[in-house]
Amino acid sequence: MPTEIEELVGLMTDRNPQVRVIAAEHLVPYSISQPNIFKRENLKPIHNLKLLIKDLPNIAEHIITILINLSANHEILQNLVSDDKFVSEILRQIIIPTEPNANLLSMLLANLAKSDSFKSILHKKQTPPDELKSDDTAINQLVDLFVKEAAYNKHADFDHLSYLFADLTKHAEARHYFVRRQDYDGVIPITKLKVFTEHKSDIRRKGVASTIKNVAFDVPSHPLFISEDAIDILPYILLPITGNEEYDLEESMAMLPDLQLLPPDKQRDSDPNIIQTHVETLLLLSTTREARDRLREVNVYPIIRETHARVQNEDVQDACERLVQVLMRDEADGKPQPHVEDLGDVKYGDREIEGDDDDQIVEV
Repeated sequence: MPTEIEELVGLMTDRNPQVRVIAAEHLVPYSISQPNIFKRENLKPIHNLKLLIKDLPNIAEHIITILINLSANHEILQNLVSDDKFVSEILRQIIIPTEPNANLLSMLLANLAKSDSFKSILHKKQTPPDELKSDDTAINQLVDLFVKEAAYNKHADFDHLSYLFADLTKHAEARHYFVRRQDYDGVIPITKLKVFTEHKSDIRRKGVASTIKNVAFDVPSHPLFISEDAIDILPYILLPITGNEEYDLEESMAMLPDLQLLPPDKQRDSDPNIIQTHVETLLLLSTTREARDRLREVNVYPIIRETHARVQNEDVQDACERLVQVLMRDEADGKPQPHVEDLGDVKYGDREIEGDDDDQIVEV
C-alpha cells in the first residue's frame, strides 16, 4: 500500500491544477531528504516531472525546483541528460523573453552539466527569438542570454549559466568553442564573459573565473589570451585580485594602463576562492615563454606580492608562491630575471593544477 508521500507524488499528474500545485509544493523538501520516492516504478515520477515543466508557471516553478534537487542523484541525472526531448524543452523555454522560471532553468542546466555527456549541448540548434539577436546555436544563445541579464527577461539574471559554462569547459570541445570567433557576430565568446570578473554577483564572478581558468587549459590559445587585439584577458584577471595598495611610480608605470592610478576605494575580490582561481589562471598562462614574458613586461609581480601579503588564505598564498617561482626563474636562454624579494618557502614542486570542478550541485 503506497505511503502518504507516494500518494502525493501521484497527485502531481492530477487533472486539477490546484491539486498539482499543492502536491508539487509539498514535495519540494522531499526532493532533498527522500529522493528515492521519485525513483519507484522504474523512474515513472521522473518521467512525469519532465513533462510537467511545461505546466502552468506556478506549478512548473515547483517542478523545476524538484528536478534541480533530484539532479544530485547520479541515476536521475543520467536519466535527465539522456532525454534529448527534455533537454530541448529546457532550451526552448529558457530563451522565451517572458519565461518566469528562467533562473530556475539556468540552475537546472548548470546541474545537468555535471554529467560529462551533457557536452552534446554544444551541437544543439534551435530558432532564437528576434529579441535575443543570436544565431541558431543553443550555446551561443545561452551566452547571449547571460550577457543581457535582466535586460532580456525581467524575471531572470541568468547568473547560474556561468556554472554551466564552467563545467562545460572541462571538455576540450567547449574550450575550443569559447576561443573561436563566431560567424554571426564576429566575437570570441570568452570575451563576452570576461567583463563580469568584477560583477556584484558572487555566483557570476565565481562561474566566470572558473570558466576562464578552464579555457586557459587550451595552451594553443594562449597567444589569443594575451593579445590586446583578441581576448586581452590580463586586465580582467588582474583587476579582481588588486586592492587599493599604493605602488611606487616605477612599479605602477610598468603595469597595464587599467591597473595604474586605481581609486583609493578599489577593493580586491572578497572571495579568496575566486582570487585563487585567477592566480591559477595566470599560472596556466605562464606555460608558454611568450606569456611569461608578457606577464613580466606588464609587471604582474608587485600585484601578486601584495595579494600574497594581504589575503590571509593558505591556498591563495600557495598559488601566489608558485606563480612567482615561475615568473622569476632563469629561462633556458640563460638570461636571468630581475631579483625580487622572497615570498617565503615556495611549494611549486611537481604539483599540477586541476581543472575547476568545485561548483556543487545547486539545491533550492
